[in-house]
Formats: sequence, C-alpha cells, structure tokens
Amino acid sequence: MGAAGAAAAIAAIFGNPLVAAVLLVEVAGVGGPQLFAVMLPALLSTGIGSLVFTGLGRWTGLSTGDLTLHLSVPVPRLDAADVLWSVLIAVALALALHPVLNGARAIAGYVAARPLVRTVLCALGAAACACLYALITGRSPAEVASSGQATLATLASDPHAWGVGALIAVLVFKGAGYALCLGSLRGGPVFPALCLGGVAGVLLAPLPGLGIVPAMAAGMGATAAGALRLPVSSVVLVVLLLGSAAMMPVVILSAVVAFVVTEMLPAGRAVH
Repeated sequence: MGAAGAAAAIAAIFGNPLVAAVLLVEVAGVGGPQLFAVMLPALLSTGIGSLVFTGLGRWTGLSTGDLTLHLSVPVPRLDAADVLWSVLIAVALALALHPVLNGARAIAGYVAARPLVRTVLCALGAAACACLYALITGRSPAEVASSGQATLATLASDPHAWGVGALIAVLVFKGAGYALCLGSLRGGPVFPALCLGGVAGVLLAPLPGLGIVPAMAAGMGATAAGALRLPVSSVVLVVLLLGSAAMMPVVILSAVVAFVVTEMLPAGRAVH
C-alpha cells in the first residue's frame, strides 16, 4: 500500500508514470516474487493516479507541466569526442558535487540540535544566495531560489543568452542554496541537481569537439546519479527530459561513472 501511494504521488510530481515506476523499482531494491508483489500495485497506481490527476476524456484534471525540455539546437549525432568528454565531465561533476552533499549532511546535523532557530537561519542563508545572485548578475533571483526546473527549461530554450559569468554564478549560489535547503528545509534533491548539471554542461559545451546537447546530457546524467545514487532512474529521467534517445549512451556513461566515483568518495559526517 505504501509503495502504491508513493508511486502515484511521484507520477503526479514528475508528470510521467514511467519515471515513478523505475524510481520505485530502484529504491525498493527487491527482486523475485517480492518485486512483483511491490511493483504490480505500484504500476497500477501510477496509471490510475495519472488519469485522475491529468483528466480523462472530457473531464479535465490538473496541469503537470511539460517534463521534456525544448532544446533550441538540433540533437547531433554522437562522436568519439562526445563520449570521451562525457566520462571526464562525469568525474569532474561527481567530485564537485561531493562537498555540496557533504555540506548538506553537516548542515542537517547542525540544524538537528536547535531545529527552529537554525532552520530559519538556513532559510535566510538560502535567500541571501538568491539576492546576491540577482545583485551580481542582474538576472532573476528565481533562477537560484526555485527548484531549477524552470531555469533548466529557460537554459535549454536559449543557452546562448547566458554569459559565462552568469553560468558560474548559478553554479556557486545555487550550489550553496542547494546544500542549505537540502540540509535544513529538506528541499527536493532532483531538479536542483539536474539544473546544476545542465548549467555545467552549457558552461563546458565550448570544449573541443563537444556541443551543447551532449554536454547538457552528460552534466545532468552525472549530477542526477551523484545526488540520488540511483543511476537507472537518473538515466530514464534525463532521457525523458531531453525528449530523444540519441543522447542515451552519453547519459548512461556519465551516470555510471559519476555513481562509481561518488561511491568511492568518503561520506561526510553530520556536525552538531
């Protein structure tokens, strides 16, 4: 019953039953008869939940938004440079994301001692990150303060409108706000990580032989797998976001490499 309810909720949040089903299979970590006992009710609930949420026939439900990014550039064919860079990007982003996640664990331990006061302080810190970003770049503070889904969509629709300084500022301030919210306000880990990976991909796209779409695919695959520790779910989610299976080899490589690197790195400790 718990798995069925969770699957329906996840399907509503992501607007896609497939993501919920794959995510639940990987999180449950069961096999054999247990897998069928858990997954059959969960699959059924994702389908029924999606119909109830989005509507059926003439009955209109609620809008879930469009999970697919509308890329302004065509999806290219992969070449050797894309594959090589995807591995290197995955290693770099896994190493860069590791202190952010360890910082979130340390903040969680710090907040646990005095939850009310220290949660407010962390919320003020996250707000300060958004304000500083807006003051420095002249862009909207929502690009740092929001979950990242809208920012990622804007980035994909017009990546050339972002300067190098703005991209670096997003990584710095959103990374800091991500750690604060994840450790205190219990913010969601998915779309902020995807946003950071997409921004890093656009920033690294000018590398020789690389392009915007493969770089974004590698970046999002690496940060999603590094943050969630769910490589299969990360691959499915990123491929659905891209709206094309052409980048699937790059996404798989980056997700697997980032997951392995993250697992090899030492876990941080909570600070009280």
